[in-house]
Amino acid sequence: MDPRPAGRLADRYGRKRVFLIGVAGFAVTSALCGLAPSAGVLIGARALQAAFAALVSPTSLALILPEFPPQRRPFAIGVWGAMGAVAAALGPTSGALLIQNLSWRWIFLVNVPVFAVTHGLPDPVGAALIAVIPAALSLAIIEGPRWGWSDERVVGSFVVAVLMLPVFLVRTRRVARPVMDLALFKSAQFRLVNAATLIFAAAFFGALLATLVFPQTVWHYSVLRAALAASPGPVMVAVLARVSPSFSQTYGPRRVLTTGAVLYRGALAAYAAWVGTTPHWLYQWLPLQAVLGAGIGFTLPVQSTAAVQELPPGRLAVGSAINAAFRQLGAVLGISLFVAVVGRPGPAAALDAFHRFWWLFAALGLASGAMLWTTPGALGRDAR
Repeated sequence: MDPRPAGRLADRYGRKRVFLIGVAGFAVTSALCGLAPSAGVLIGARALQAAFAALVSPTSLALILPEFPPQRRPFAIGVWGAMGAVAAALGPTSGALLIQNLSWRWIFLVNVPVFAVTHGLPDPVGAALIAVIPAALSLAIIEGPRWGWSDERVVGSFVVAVLMLPVFLVRTRRVARPVMDLALFKSAQFRLVNAATLIFAAAFFGALLATLVFPQTVWHYSVLRAALAASPGPVMVAVLARVSPSFSQTYGPRRVLTTGAVLYRGALAAYAAWVGTTPHWLYQWLPLQAVLGAGIGFTLPVQSTAAVQELPPGRLAVGSAINAAFRQLGAVLGISLFVAVVGRPGPAAALDAFHRFWWLFAALGLASGAMLWTTPGALGRDAR
């Protein structure tokens, strides 16, 4: 769900109020998911849950940043990013434990206790348009291999995605309360970091899914064992997320983000060149998870910092929301590409399918760092 309207709501009506509404709504819709009597009810409740979740992420960061002086904000964002990484590390494992020992319903019901402590909306047409674009693009990418790239449904989905983008931009310029403030893109740094965020998020979320699916598909791990095998990477992210924004302040965001992209690319290339059908978790999977996590830890928190670095305090929430939206769009594209490239191969073809995927996403990870050097001065002068 697109979080950009949440950023505008937070700046207009108060960040704390919007944050609490998001948490409360997420708790209620989690209960609806857990108690859903049918698949249709579950899908509807999940859509509502995503809407409330979109209120939480950008407003949480926007609540934190004004409480710190500018020189301390990298540290604050580092801690914020580390908490997200810890959640990413615990999520698959705890979810697998709940499914294996209780029921899938408990992965939703466990969210309910979260809430125990607690003029006008942005343009609805614009919100609908910006939801349709990634949905159409995702449909085309996922179904292209199965339906055929020349199939009229695939071509039509690509056409919808392409045509809806200029419609959205024109609509956004004309309405009084647009879902996205295009004026923020006058900042070269804001434009460049969000573009890099989109590409890196595609690589990140696609590879995250691959590290969970590969051990189950090729090594025949259980769901829980696969989740535990993938947990060292997010733990490394949690460690580095606290310090990488400070490194960015000392050495410049361009250098830190490039370091993260190179580490990420190296880890995925090593997966493609090194990992085979025989499980070697200790001396293959574990060190590569550590390098992969280091690449993410040097990238995601710094992107969050650099994206809003040049924005005035009153635009932090909407700027953070736009950056989060680019990250979520990247997630949609990354997971769609995973499905398109890997698909459902037979046992004999599975390893080759994952190797192709890892090479492709290694290139995406490297591209996210390389593009930062295409506009000299866009990220300010690198520190020495």
